[in-house]
Amino acid sequence: MEMVPFPLIPKPIEVNYRACTIPYRFPSDNPKIATPTEISWINVFANSIPSFKKRAESDTTVSDAPARAQQFAERYGGILEDWKKDPESHGGPPDGLSLGRAREHLLRELGFMDIFKKVKDEENAKAISLFPEVVSLSDAIEDEGERLENLVRGMFAGNIFDLGSAQLAEVFSRDGLSFLATSQNLVPRPWVIDDLDSFQSNWFKNRWKKAVIFVDNSGADIILGILPFAREMLRRGMQVVLAANDLPAINDVTYTELTEILSQLKDEDGQLIGVDTSKLLVANSGNDLAVIDLSRVSQELADISADADLVIIEGMGRGIETNLYAQFKCDSLKIGMVKHIEVAEFLGGRLYDCVFKYNEVQS
Repeated sequence: MEMVPFPLIPKPIEVNYRACTIPYRFPSDNPKIATPTEISWINVFANSIPSFKKRAESDTTVSDAPARAQQFAERYGGILEDWKKDPESHGGPPDGLSLGRAREHLLRELGFMDIFKKVKDEENAKAISLFPEVVSLSDAIEDEGERLENLVRGMFAGNIFDLGSAQLAEVFSRDGLSFLATSQNLVPRPWVIDDLDSFQSNWFKNRWKKAVIFVDNSGADIILGILPFAREMLRRGMQVVLAANDLPAINDVTYTELTEILSQLKDEDGQLIGVDTSKLLVANSGNDLAVIDLSRVSQELADISADADLVIIEGMGRGIETNLYAQFKCDSLKIGMVKHIEVAEFLGGRLYDCVFKYNEVQS
């Protein structure tokens, strides 16, 4: 797949864009010694090895899965230890892109193409059955501002379905998660970054004609969080592009899966519960990680996005750990829930706090 820079980043990209939000090191740091931030993030990835190994062991599409899962755990653990001893090993120093890339590439090398497939399918089926209820609750809210806030809360509630967080993966395997309960129990506003009021005032003015939304997880996240919000945009006459991963990474939804989900949700007239979807497009972003580097997206997405006037990046990986401070030629919104204590500390917020960062560009 031909990869090109996302066209809404101002040029020159080398000067105007940096994917990673949290600097793991500064130029003054000794290149041979891992910084405290590097070590703490290496540990975040190390802590997730047991849950990834467990998923890999039960992957029925891979022969001798338990032995290969053990290989994955040992080799990835070894790479992380190498980075602690020498940040320049493995093409270092490590950052939010390379730590995830090493894990995903190693899984694929060992034959594990999609270790979260089973849980994604189960969660998608559950969320599809709840979609009509979530949408009718939203449609019943007459006040436009309240309805928007309810949809935003739904995006945060859905975004908690994230099996990349070791802590949440544990909760999830034990109790499951209730979408409607979660949306009512979010941390109270103001959130750690809370630009909802200014976004809302432009929402009322019908400021945008076309939005590109970089989506995140399967299940409740895409189906009960993003799709009701996208449907509301369609109702307002906007064009909406949903950009999803090319290849699986953790429990993120892929382009193929999202196309299938939409075909299940649409009725025989191609409507999403009474809303026309002729202005809804699904694009393959070309990405294969749980974070995203927008200096490299598919040509298809670049072509389809060039005339958008709103970029929305959803999820902790794509919208907070990467791209939080990214500037675009048009308005942008970064939205996600904080699910790692390290991110909460960096932002000066609480665990499970919410980020709603809206940047308005004067036209």
